[in-house]
Amino acid sequence: MKNKTEIVNIFTRKTLGLTLVLSAAAMAFAQEKAGVSGIIVNKKNQPVPYASVTFSNKTNKTLSDAVLTDEKGQYKLELIPGDYDITVEAIDYKKSVISKNITAAGNIGALSIEAEPSSTVDGKTKEIQGVVITASAAKPYKVELDKKTYDPSQDIVSKGGNLQDVLTNVPSVSVDTDGTVSMRGSTNVKFLINGKPSALLGIDDGANALQSIPADQIERIEVITNPSSKFEASGTSGILNIILKKNKKIGFNGSVVGSLGYFPRTSLNTNLSWRKNNWTWFVNGGGGYTENKTKNNSETTYHNITFPKILPNQQPNDVLVHQLQNSTSKTYNKNYNVSAGFVYDLSEKTSINVTGLVRTFEGDGNELLQTYDSFHRFFKDPSDPNGTAGTWQLLNPYGQRESKTIFNNLAFQGDVGVDHKFDDNGQNLSVSLSLQRNRSNNNADILETNDLLPDTQDITRRHSVSKTIIGKADYELPIGEQSKIEAGYRLDVNDNTYNNFVSSTSNNPYIPNYNNDTDYREIFNAFYLQFKSKIGEKFAYQLGLRDELSNVKINYINQNPNDPQLNKTKNYNNLFPSVFLSYDVSKNNQILVNYSRRIDRPRSFFMVPFPNYSNSQNIFEGNIDLNPSYVDSFEVGYNITRKKFTINPTLYYRHATDDTKMLVYRPDESLGVFYTKPINLGNDERYGLDLNFTYDPFAWLKIMGSLDMFGYKTTGIAYYDALDKNKLQQTRNMDFTGNGFSTRARLNTTFKLDKTLSVQLQGFYRGAQKSANQNTQDMYALNLGASKTIWKGDGTISFNIQDIFNTRSREVLSFNEDYTRRNYMQWQPRQFSISLTYRFKQGEKVDQPKKKKDINSNAAGDDQQGGPM
Repeated sequence: MKNKTEIVNIFTRKTLGLTLVLSAAAMAFAQEKAGVSGIIVNKKNQPVPYASVTFSNKTNKTLSDAVLTDEKGQYKLELIPGDYDITVEAIDYKKSVISKNITAAGNIGALSIEAEPSSTVDGKTKEIQGVVITASAAKPYKVELDKKTYDPSQDIVSKGGNLQDVLTNVPSVSVDTDGTVSMRGSTNVKFLINGKPSALLGIDDGANALQSIPADQIERIEVITNPSSKFEASGTSGILNIILKKNKKIGFNGSVVGSLGYFPRTSLNTNLSWRKNNWTWFVNGGGGYTENKTKNNSETTYHNITFPKILPNQQPNDVLVHQLQNSTSKTYNKNYNVSAGFVYDLSEKTSINVTGLVRTFEGDGNELLQTYDSFHRFFKDPSDPNGTAGTWQLLNPYGQRESKTIFNNLAFQGDVGVDHKFDDNGQNLSVSLSLQRNRSNNNADILETNDLLPDTQDITRRHSVSKTIIGKADYELPIGEQSKIEAGYRLDVNDNTYNNFVSSTSNNPYIPNYNNDTDYREIFNAFYLQFKSKIGEKFAYQLGLRDELSNVKINYINQNPNDPQLNKTKNYNNLFPSVFLSYDVSKNNQILVNYSRRIDRPRSFFMVPFPNYSNSQNIFEGNIDLNPSYVDSFEVGYNITRKKFTINPTLYYRHATDDTKMLVYRPDESLGVFYTKPINLGNDERYGLDLNFTYDPFAWLKIMGSLDMFGYKTTGIAYYDALDKNKLQQTRNMDFTGNGFSTRARLNTTFKLDKTLSVQLQGFYRGAQKSANQNTQDMYALNLGASKTIWKGDGTISFNIQDIFNTRSREVLSFNEDYTRRNYMQWQPRQFSISLTYRFKQGEKVDQPKKKKDINSNAAGDDQQGGPM
């Protein structure tokens, strides 16, 4: 009960301190305050994190203030000069009170507190009974100088789900019906796991990879809309850094989460850790089974049809005028993952960390595509067999395509890092090496039937392997109390191999092109230098410059003897500057201005001329000559933080040159075959307002919302050659020039019905979006979740429903000069699940060791890490 009383006292005093601040706001703002900083340490001179530090003014209590220390035991606040009693309290430490006269801004140094004698029974720690400390007191969304951090622990709707479920509620992020992730209307998002590209996400695994990472293993998600020079320059829309859990508590701790839902989805995952003396061990693992159902319907109308002239002895001509396609597919997925590692303190200033992971997912799918084609068929006049007279008749042949797919993926990753602290002033060096391998197989058997043509049998086999080496070193050197230099080097070596095989009984002339082998190798060398400092107590700035040297080699071998082997080598050397400025208008009121230059490197998949064959009517054709696109990004933001609310509006502008666009065309207009090819074309401009906020009007009600209103302007006209109805070559074009405006909105409301029961309602809206040749309709969805704490805080049972009204679908209208196509897609229908979490802990009580940097557990680029490159 003593520990319980201490916790209550600490939070009571913290609340009292904040109340005093608010009551004296008018008076304090009118006086000139001084910035005061310091650090709380124990008798062993080790930092004490999350200690309560209360400054009580001896002459005027309304000038008092309070603050919590961070993970390094440090704190900052602003005070009116005067005499103060400083009270320091922390769990497992004795209360300490000292007097100090604050005369001017500065660092008051270290304040030492003494640990309480351990209360143990038979050498074991007494558990705190009846007290449950959760993250509900903290804001789920936090704004920092160069990133925004989202804590998914309060996201009830995604309990028992996966990374894709969590991303649907992250501010500034949108997830489409097919699992495509976008930020501020753009899909060029760079994913990192613990600050590095990871084998967890594979080469081109898409939504399958996102679904294989359990939500319970995610500690936080860092949304970096305008990355600094410390981060790699790819990802023009921004970076999503997924930080996985590594328990930092003393002794043995862990949790187990099991879930069951429909569409059938089951999972069982666990997080275990043990920390004692110089060792910290952890293991996370689990698996699951999911089923998905996708509907995809399209209607295509062909315009400007010119009926071909029938010459003597020529066969009758068919002209396609209308097409309907309805497809339903089901996939069955199993995924397993396990990661384990340790951190060992070699000394008080040096630690080593080792992590290994294995992830696999496999499954099969069945797709049934039904097609109704309307043809105009010309029949000659029997009385004039050598003439051109005749009649037209409308035919409606029926076709069906049945596809059975088997896929599997296996990924390995090993990381090792060394962190060294030169002194207690913040001079640090971090070195790490990551080895990764990802293997993927995708095989399909396809049967096509048609009223007018003989049945065709297609067999496709795709095999791809990715091998990655990432080496990096980061160095930090403080200069005085307010400045810091950061420098680093990073090497990336990526080897991707693609082996494709297709056989078919059809006479499609393009089939042989899909039998190919491709070796794709890219090497990036990167250097960065960054300087942080402050001018006075209000203005802070960060200047950075990054140099990336890139070498790309592609060796494409087509098994078609009529096509030559293709070899392509590309070299790039680019500078990427970044500027971050912040100004504290007043306490918890901050203006943020930043700029960065970024690069959009083509995915290796996009540069393989014929990467895979899915069906004879929709063909993706890679572009070996595809080049990077470059983006200049600007942001101006304002951040307000109060006890009950935070608000963060950001104006942004992004300009891209040589933008990558998808050309959709028909090389033979007498056939209903569409090609999709990525090309570099023109510019793309994005501008808008990204607004995020939290509001806690009552203790039982919490609201979090986001609104993204953006405009876009594209330029560029693509020209291509196509055969017309008479098999004569014509030059066609697709105009990408256009502009428009769209919106994204999300609202998350949590009701705390009692101390153990909470209900959460989530809703999102995606506005319609138009471009030069495509219109996307608006979409909305509503989700519901409930969570109850059981077993005296050791367990939690959660229930959720995704897409209550079954409205999460996408409708797109595409058009060109010779066709109009309307497409409807629902990637996953309404589903619900229930999950159960059990938390346990035991072990001897030990002194908290000195905080060590772990490059694998937090590669956020903040003051605790060298950060990702």
